[in-house]
Amino acid sequence: MTTLATSVLGIDFENPFILSSAPPTAKIESIDKAFTLGWGGAVLKTITPDNLEMIEASQRYASWKIGNKVCGFENIELLSHLTINQWLEGIKYLKRKHPNKVQIASIMAPVVKEEWQSLIKTFNNSEVDAFELNFSCPHGMPEKGIGMAIGTNPEISSMITKWVMEVAKKPVFVKLSPNVTNIAEIVKAVEAAGANGFAAINTVQSLMGIDLDTFEPKPNVNGKSTFGGYSGISVKPIGLRCVAQIRQNSNLPILGMGGISNWQDAAEYMCVGADVVQVCTEVMVNGYAVIEAMKQGLLSYLQSKGFNSPANLKNKAIAKLSSHEKLNKKMQVYPHINDELCVKCGKCVTICDESEHSALSLVDGHIEVNHDSCVGCSLCSHICPKSAIKMK
Repeated sequence: MTTLATSVLGIDFENPFILSSAPPTAKIESIDKAFTLGWGGAVLKTITPDNLEMIEASQRYASWKIGNKVCGFENIELLSHLTINQWLEGIKYLKRKHPNKVQIASIMAPVVKEEWQSLIKTFNNSEVDAFELNFSCPHGMPEKGIGMAIGTNPEISSMITKWVMEVAKKPVFVKLSPNVTNIAEIVKAVEAAGANGFAAINTVQSLMGIDLDTFEPKPNVNGKSTFGGYSGISVKPIGLRCVAQIRQNSNLPILGMGGISNWQDAAEYMCVGADVVQVCTEVMVNGYAVIEAMKQGLLSYLQSKGFNSPANLKNKAIAKLSSHEKLNKKMQVYPHINDELCVKCGKCVTICDESEHSALSLVDGHIEVNHDSCVGCSLCSHICPKSAIKMK
């Protein structure tokens, strides 16, 4: 039988879809609802020492839309506002009510050994299943010397990971930032320090836009703004790249995330190395109920492939990733035009002419390809408004 169940570091997930540490996991009541609707687990909104100040901005969200669809989302929200004791009680309540759901405690503290170890020791005694070290929040916290300020520095990342591993009694995942020039450097540093796995990616540092009437940046906080964390479907290519690079440099488990909005996105992450996936922005724009279509879609896909579980997808694409210099550059593909779909708009002819090659022409109501000029770049197939061009 095909199942959605999978296991990571001895932790059993009833399905591979869990909620990221974010606003959807900020309240115990909300997590309770999500579990009831079918999510396999949740990473709790990042827990910090009670004395770490959290004062939020208003507004703190901005979005980029195409029509009514949110394609990109920026936030400048900070971390959890619940106290440590509130989390401890909430974790106990959720485990009693949902014993098969996975709870992962996201942890962040100043760069002080005692602070990190104190938090870990406290939650060692709770019923969380694992820890996720938030080394990667790109806004607010770096100004305090934590968050992304940690995750972009391999030495500090390694040092804190060692502190945590000295006392942790549960699996430890390090949440990595995409805002680095070489993620492999961070991966190797924290693995050498003893980390059990990785979570990637956190949000991408961004500036959503400028109001051209007022010249005020977004999100607008009384006329000013700051760089924030970018998420949503448009960051998926960045997340996939980072997860693939982690897998190319480590065999440790990966919690993959970044722009996942459907089961297909989740499957792609698994193909480049993710064991389970985390979802955030899709829930923030469409609600917890998206889980049902994700579960049913992935299950049907696995059945169609003859796979027993999500684990069968893991790493399927990794061997097919190569350096540019190793790609086969002797093979040539050419555009083939479907005359039934083609409306003879001539857009492909114009774009090909203005983008270097001038290999297409409209002759007697038909798009012709000059094979001597065509280099098989595939640009025409991507800009055709009727999807009438395929590369063969």
